[in-house]
Amino acid sequence: MLPGETVADSFTDWATEAEPRLRHALTALLGVEVGKEATAEALAHAWEHWGRIVEMENPTGYVYGVGRNKGRRMLGRRRAFLPVPKQRLPWVEPGLPKAIRRLPERQRVVVVLLHGYQWTMSEVADLLAVSKSTVQNHADRGLARLRRSLGVEQ
Repeated sequence: MLPGETVADSFTDWATEAEPRLRHALTALLGVEVGKEATAEALAHAWEHWGRIVEMENPTGYVYGVGRNKGRRMLGRRRAFLPVPKQRLPWVEPGLPKAIRRLPERQRVVVVLLHGYQWTMSEVADLLAVSKSTVQNHADRGLARLRRSLGVEQ
């Protein structure tokens, strides 16, 4: 926290910047419905423990982990990526949600954040607390797996 800044101000400043990133990452991992709920739960947890979290090197990465764990419990056996209704999104490959759902967790998150939300490699690496080369490896492997699954290998 900065001198003269209240706890509420500090949290609000951080949350304003972090919430969209957390929501994108958690919906990439858990699907839209559960991802939004997990984001709200993670932010509530961050507020409750802000005095400790604000001192961390990567508060957003930590809160992402909290949201991931809460979301996994919420998700249970529900499907995170629902089939695409053909009348709503005719331009989406109908097999894409199923193919994305089958990707390993890290590959799924990296591919959706990079290619769905247009995040940079650095932003993804920072959130996941990994190197940019690790992000690149997950992206390459995830895209290759998606192409094979959808029958569009290059």
